Parts: sequence; structure tokens; C-alpha cells
Amino acid sequence: MNRKLRMGMVGGGKDAFIGSIHRLAANMDGLVEIVSGALSINPEIAKESGKALFLAEDRTYLTYEEMMEKESRLPADKRIDFVTIVTPNFAHFAPAMLALEKGFHVVIEKPITFTLDEARQLKKKVDETGLILCLTHTYSGYPMVRQARAMVREGALGKIRKIVVEYPQGWLSKLSEREGNAQAAWRTDPKKSGKAGSMGDIGTHAAHLAEFISGLKITHLCADLNILVAGRALDDDGNVLLKFDNGASGVLIASQVAAGEENALRIKIYGENGGLEWAQMEPNTLIAKWLDKPTQLLRAGTNGFLHSEAIFNARTPAGHPEGYLEAFANLYRNFALTLSARIDGSPVPKEVNFPTVEDGIRGMAFIDNVVKSGQSKDKWTPFEI
Repeated sequence: MNRKLRMGMVGGGKDAFIGSIHRLAANMDGLVEIVSGALSINPEIAKESGKALFLAEDRTYLTYEEMMEKESRLPADKRIDFVTIVTPNFAHFAPAMLALEKGFHVVIEKPITFTLDEARQLKKKVDETGLILCLTHTYSGYPMVRQARAMVREGALGKIRKIVVEYPQGWLSKLSEREGNAQAAWRTDPKKSGKAGSMGDIGTHAAHLAEFISGLKITHLCADLNILVAGRALDDDGNVLLKFDNGASGVLIASQVAAGEENALRIKIYGENGGLEWAQMEPNTLIAKWLDKPTQLLRAGTNGFLHSEAIFNARTPAGHPEGYLEAFANLYRNFALTLSARIDGSPVPKEVNFPTVEDGIRGMAFIDNVVKSGQSKDKWTPFEI
């Protein structure tokens, strides 16, 4: 490619947390530029946000429908190549479908849609159009997550037997949604967030990470969902027992009322020969524990010891910390390289991959099945898609 890919954004106006994260990540490698946006449902905020991002006035739109229609009518060398959707959950599906219908590739926040049925419809549209959809499960972008995945895939641990993944946060330990916290307000509102609270918001991250690293699929689950802050409408805490398609067992914990915790996502995977442990708050380190030899600390950037996929997704030499923004940027880079290769007709490097619409469907199915199990007296629930 002899140019940057052109991005249009839906949502993510000024003061929106995740929109700015997406823009930083997209910009990190110089492969993408934002050229248009429908940045807020509030017209004034949309205009102010467009000015702050130095967007042309005629490409700062007041609705996503206007953006898709007008951008689709621009010459090929001017119009956007893809749309990034960073709205709350209930507003994912319609702009994503319209973008695909207008011929634009899509990057979208998780969970992919508001319901499983919407996710199925979106997959059908992706299959019909042949367009690319990237789902931003951020934690899959970390180099040492890629290292763990490669080690499991290549059989270093032997057959996987046990997966333990936990994601405790403490930020919803009070009824913050009634104290002016806008992020809390929509995430705890069933009309905007969906049928699950903490399990939809962070439990889906934990479930995706377990499947992503292990290469296994959840087949059954048994869920205990709780509302621990009085007056809240959706679960803010939960525990899930898991069964995987190779017979392995698992435990998943997701809580947003673990007072004092920040973003303490951690995963442990155990096989016949040893185990791996990775923690999001110490992301440059992967601990390898062996049945018959000493424990190893594998560190990002020590390229002589790491898999090519981990090396490809690392940006600095050993000892230079990389984190959340870099992991997010890896997803954008891998998406951009895939899209650029399609435009050019060139091959995609073998290390390039990112979560897709299929991951989105499994995420929505996880939410549905966890809620179903949590409400059931039988508890053990087949993982139905």
C-alpha cells in the first residue's frame, strides 16, 4: 500500500473513553487515518469532536446513516475504507450492518451486538459481502498471550486439562450508575448493555481469552450470577464452571464489585506436562511451570526464546514495558495489514490474525448461556450457538 487506510468512526466523541483508545491504537503504526465520523448523537458534541480531530466540516456527520450514504458516494480515492464502531452495546448492530451493506469493512467493539440473533445476522452479512470484520478483544493482542497460544498449539503442555481465568474489578462496588458515572450508567442498564452485566462486559473477555489461548471451545457451563449491590439491575458478580471440547474443565470468575481491584485479568492453563500463567497487569511476563523441570519466566522482547507470533506482536526490546494501548494497536495493525493485502492482492504474513465475527457470535452465545444457566435449577447448560 502506498497510502494510509481511511477510517470513519461511529461514536467516540469528546470525553468518550473507548473512542480515544481506538484512535490512539489505529494511529500507532501510521497505517490508518481517521477522515470522517458520526461521533455523537448530540449534534453539538458531534461537531465539536470533529473539529478537535481536525476532520473536514463536510465529513463530520450528525448521524451514522448520513456518513455511510455520503461516504459511499465519494470517489474511490476519497471515501473511507472501513468503519470503526465504538458506541454502547445496543447501538452496534445497525451501523455495522449498514456499513457492510454500503461496502465498508468494519472494526467493532465487543460484545459484537446486543443479542445473539443480531450477531448471527451480522455473520450472514459478512459471509454474503466477503468484507472483513475485526472484533476488538484487546487482550488477544498482547505478545505473551500470543506466546502462550503458540506453546499450547505446538503441544508444549501436552493435552490441556484445566483452565482457570478470572477478571476482578472493583469500580462498581457502589451504586455508581446513580451518582453521575456515565460509563456505569449504560453498562448497568439492560436496555443499553443487554441481558448480562459483569458477565457481558468482562466475562466475555475472560471466556474469549480461555478459548483463544487454549484453542478449545466451551461445550457446557454452570453459572452462578449475583447482584451484590442493592438496587442494581444486572449481575455485578459471577462464577462459571466450564467444560471444553477435549474434556478439560475450567473455572471463570468475573466480578466488578471486587473492591480495590483494577483490571486484574489472569489466566492459568494446565496440561499433562506443565502450566502457563499470564496476568494483564504484568503483561510482559509469561510464567511456564513444568512437571519435571524448573519454572521459567518468559519475557516479551527476548526474541531468541519466543515464537515468531509473539515477536511479530512486540514493539520494543526486552525491558521496555508494553501494555494495553500496544495490544490494542496490534489488533488494528493486523486488521490493516489484512485489508491492505486484500487491496493490493498481496499475501498476508502468517503471524497476522485478529478476532472476527465468529468470536463475536461465541461471545454473545456465552452471555445467553451464562444467563440461562444462572436462572436454571438444572445449572449445567449446553453451550448453544
